[in-house]
Amino acid sequence: MTTIGLIGSGLIGSTVARLAVAAGHDVVLSNRRGPDTLRDLVAELGPRARAATAAGAAEAGDLVVVTIPLHAYASVPAAPLRGKTVIDTNNYYPQRDDRIEALEDETTTTGELLQAHLPESHVVKAFNHIFYVHLARLARPAGAPDRSALAVAGDDADARKQVSAFLDSIGYDALDAGPLAEGWRFQRDTPAYCVPYFGEGYTTADAASGADVGPGRQVTADTLRRHLAEARRYRDM
Repeated sequence: MTTIGLIGSGLIGSTVARLAVAAGHDVVLSNRRGPDTLRDLVAELGPRARAATAAGAAEAGDLVVVTIPLHAYASVPAAPLRGKTVIDTNNYYPQRDDRIEALEDETTTTGELLQAHLPESHVVKAFNHIFYVHLARLARPAGAPDRSALAVAGDDADARKQVSAFLDSIGYDALDAGPLAEGWRFQRDTPAYCVPYFGEGYTTADAASGADVGPGRQVTADTLRRHLAEARRYRDM
């Protein structure tokens, strides 16, 4: 099985770690506060998990997930990620990340920002368009009739295949959305962003308030593909 390095172990990172361990992968967790602060999560995950620094997680991972606030992307250690596939889960929230002009004028995307910071790595956009609760609740075995799909975008076809295989192992089909520049199609405020996975009677307002968001709703590859096609640039909205 694969060793998954996690740079960031918050809501998405810890959920990915739980799914990965359940699928038989090893995980190496990190956060900005240091390995000791991850003791409880490591204990919960069991013998397939350990904590390290960000550089240690980057070095250990066969596949590395970057899941930190976007404004901190430049803190990701580049040297230990050379040649590796890196999953970028980040989203741009100006109220948290401050204004990033290249994202405001849409001359780049969040995934391309990380790729520019990691020029010798293969960045693939994934996991950013599903609420972490639904990520945990919608995972299904291969072949299950109610399995959902998640989008992946990246410039390296082999890296996209590697991430798609990982998604399959943890309970999701993968929809290949093409190159990294196409990641805008499932960024914040697009039709594919989070809302499709909310079941009837539940909204993103429930997530914002901390209320229960329900079990989630299946989103097939065909449904997700339609949502990607409906995306419009912010400047055209």
